[in-house]
Amino acid sequence: MLKIIRQIQRVTTDPAFRHAGKWFVLAGLVGIVGGMGAVLFQFLSQELFETALGLWAGYVPRAPGGESHGVSALPGGLKPWLLVVLPTLGGLLSGFLVFRFAPEAEGHGTDGALDAYHQKRGVIPWRVPVVKTIASVLTLGLGGSGGREGPIAQIGAGFGSFIAQKFDLSAKDRRILLAAGMGAGVGAIFRAPLAGALFASEIHYKDPEFESEAVIPSAISSIVAYCFYSVFYGFHPLFTTPDFKFSNPLELLGYTFLALVMCVAAYVFIRIFYGIRDYFTRLRLPMYLRPALGGLLTGTLGLLLYLVVGEQEVLSVLAFGYGTLQGALDGQVAISLLVLVAFGKMLTTGLTIGSGGSGGVFGPSMVIGGALGGAVGLFLQMFFPDLVPFPGAYALVGMAGFFAGAANTPVSTIIMVSEMSGSYHLLLPALWVTTICYALMKKVGLYEAQIENRSQSPAHRGEFRHDVLEDMKVSDVFRGRPFMSFGLGEGLGDILHKIGDTHQSYFPILNAQQELYGIFSLNDIRAHMYDEDIWNLAVADDFATTKVLTVRLSDGLDTAISRFASRNIDELPVLAKGDSKALIGLLRRKDVIDAYYRRLWEMQNEESTQVSHLDELMLPR
Repeated sequence: MLKIIRQIQRVTTDPAFRHAGKWFVLAGLVGIVGGMGAVLFQFLSQELFETALGLWAGYVPRAPGGESHGVSALPGGLKPWLLVVLPTLGGLLSGFLVFRFAPEAEGHGTDGALDAYHQKRGVIPWRVPVVKTIASVLTLGLGGSGGREGPIAQIGAGFGSFIAQKFDLSAKDRRILLAAGMGAGVGAIFRAPLAGALFASEIHYKDPEFESEAVIPSAISSIVAYCFYSVFYGFHPLFTTPDFKFSNPLELLGYTFLALVMCVAAYVFIRIFYGIRDYFTRLRLPMYLRPALGGLLTGTLGLLLYLVVGEQEVLSVLAFGYGTLQGALDGQVAISLLVLVAFGKMLTTGLTIGSGGSGGVFGPSMVIGGALGGAVGLFLQMFFPDLVPFPGAYALVGMAGFFAGAANTPVSTIIMVSEMSGSYHLLLPALWVTTICYALMKKVGLYEAQIENRSQSPAHRGEFRHDVLEDMKVSDVFRGRPFMSFGLGEGLGDILHKIGDTHQSYFPILNAQQELYGIFSLNDIRAHMYDEDIWNLAVADDFATTKVLTVRLSDGLDTAISRFASRNIDELPVLAKGDSKALIGLLRRKDVIDAYYRRLWEMQNEESTQVSHLDELMLPR
């Protein structure tokens, strides 16, 4: 028993164990707060939506399979004029709140969290999650077109940053908890804990890279938040799906066509979204009134579509629109309505969020991709019924392909859609479609704050500098210039006469075997330069530093950089390869810095040359 106790003590005092324990505690705390935030956000936005759009305006949309509405269709019927008034009111209230108290909470939220991660050392002011919660509830609850992921991502990230600041953590740990907060919020409100953890690690970069250090904390926080949220709203998926199957490789032909449609649609959506955003930015109107105008135009567009089509299904261009997505999965919505909803959703989302309203773009992306995917599936089934046995499957795969192409997040999106629908039978076609969309849409992105890759992120500034020199050795830059050295017994007077004509700053001292014994600098003897009485008394050994930092020809230049920096010196003695202490010269800091910048220039030139060659190959002959 005593042996077991000692073993436990050794484990618990191990630094790795303490490090893991720290993240279990902190990420778990972020998960609890993120889960509470998700519950509060869901409750407030749903209650406001059911009261305003349901009881007042008489609009009760179809609900997704995993949710239900607290109100039913009213005898008085729909009051169309309120569909214009309510989104306008939501934009006005949220615009005033955001621009008066927390301008950082403007827009779809995810970009704000990414900007804080890369550019602001993981710091999000405490007021941002509070204002973001209220503003997003007002925007979405009163009919503005948006999703839950952006607000809840910024809310969770804000809570994570707040906790990190309260515990006085480092900038790196703040960023990790910020990402964990994003994972907690997304994993909870979409009931997709694995996808939440991966999303919080993948969303930062356009290249297929993950923030590896954030994966485990994000997983912990996402699991805790999901469990907390699901206690209130159930552990079932957000959507219900038929028993889709993939059993014929020829079906990939149809899915390839779907991928191309999703790429075009994602490109159009991004252009519409930022085109509207840029228009509102140039508009000569007080900033807090812009979301009100966006809400007015959103409601007007929804009303016009309803008056033209005459079916309430088209009103899913307002608010969340998940009911129509459920209908597309079930194959219960016509092609024409699905196409109208998809393109109408592009416009209303741009008007609501591009004008400065508060909401996410993930939810609308799911609706757009799912509606267009369902339309493609129904269209292909008319001509190839054997090739497209489940048109609703195209809605599910379209959701994944559209957002993966628009947001550069192929991995987390596949998992997200699978968890949201509770269906894993379409992983292969989903992987196929998201791969095509990601590859073709690589240069276009929905999130402006995404960085190309880790090496270009200010969050990792300094981590990649040595990588440039790792493949270079001291022998690659060592010049072997003539140098001056002295013996142990050489007098100070002789030394001072000899160094007058040299540009060296550091002078090696050799023993009788001509091996490096020590070194001294000009500063070491500066005090004795005008004291002629000591010139004939002092010898080199009297002021030599014997703990000498050296490098060998076989050492990497990153080693040399570290040793230059450790004592802020400008020259290092260079020893031959092996164990020999024979001195062969001095390495100057300037030579290493020159090599560093020369190598950087070569690498950049190689990349630009490769790109130009690729461009030449792709140009028509």
